[in-house]
Amino acid sequence: MSSGVALRLRTLQRHLGSPEVWTQGSFPVPLVAQGRGMEPGSSPLTTHVLDTASGLPAEGLCLRLSRLEDHGQQWTELRKSYTDPDGRCPGLLLPGQMKAGTYKLSFDTEGYWQKRGQESFYPYVEVVFTITNETHKFHVPLLLSPWSYTTYRGS
Repeated sequence: MSSGVALRLRTLQRHLGSPEVWTQGSFPVPLVAQGRGMEPGSSPLTTHVLDTASGLPAEGLCLRLSRLEDHGQQWTELRKSYTDPDGRCPGLLLPGQMKAGTYKLSFDTEGYWQKRGQESFYPYVEVVFTITNETHKFHVPLLLSPWSYTTYRGS
C-alpha cells in the first residue's frame, strides 16, 4: 500500500471514531501526551476540518470562536486557534466556559488555500449556531474544498 493511501486510511479511521493518536515512528502517541492541550473528550466544543480536495486533514487553518453578546448586537471573540495535524481544534472552550447563546466559528479559508498555492472561491466560512443546553457537547465539522464547503452538527 502506498504511503499516501495509508495516510488517507489512517485519517479516515480517526475521523470515524478511532482513538485520537498520532504515530511517532511506529508507536502511537495519544494527543494528550503530546502536550497539545485538552483531551478531546473534556472540551464541550470541538471542530474538525477536512480538506476534501486532497483527502487529508486541513492542518494549520486559522479559526476564531465568537459569541453574540449585548442582546444580539455585538460578537465577542473568545478564542483564536489553528487546526492541528489531524485538522482538529479540540479545546475551543474549557469545561464550564460554555453558556447558552449564539456562537460563530470563522474559518480563514482564503489563508489556508493561499498557503497551498490554490485559488479559492470562499475567502472565509462562518458557521453560526445556537447552544441551548450548556451541559451537552458540540462538534462542528467542516468539509472544505477550494470551491465548496459543508458542515453539520457532529457528535
